[in-house]
Amino acid sequence: MSHCHTIVAELKKRGYRITPQREMIIEAIAHSSHHITVEEIVEQLRNHTSAINIATVYRTLELLWQEGFACRNDLSEGKSVYATYQHGPHIHLVCRKCHQVIDADSGSLRPLGKELETDHGFSADLDHFSLFGLCSDCKESVSFQDQKKSKEKE
Repeated sequence: MSHCHTIVAELKKRGYRITPQREMIIEAIAHSSHHITVEEIVEQLRNHTSAINIATVYRTLELLWQEGFACRNDLSEGKSVYATYQHGPHIHLVCRKCHQVIDADSGSLRPLGKELETDHGFSADLDHFSLFGLCSDCKESVSFQDQKKSKEKE
């Protein structure tokens, strides 16, 4: 059974109705090779049918997220991207200056997860999320500019 059919079968088992539109949305996210936006899903599906609207896509993705089949991340500029958990655990390191996204291993966050659980009884979803900061190129650029400004003040 393919990944999207597994999700569909599990949703049915949980009592959700699977419309043709909902199934197409699940197929689009499950077969995407990258994190996908709502707009990309709508564009992709409109090539096959006019019976799709953006509200249905948002509701279906929200359902997939709430039921634990997909993750949702902000990768800058206020756009959320979605992927199924088959995509694998990783962290998105997002440069707030150039918007470059670097994928990193989420294993380094396990100690943080254990600490949050121990100290606060909170189970954090650390397998797939975004951290914002500066990439090495932008950090060097900022550092160089700071050095230049410091010399100008002297």
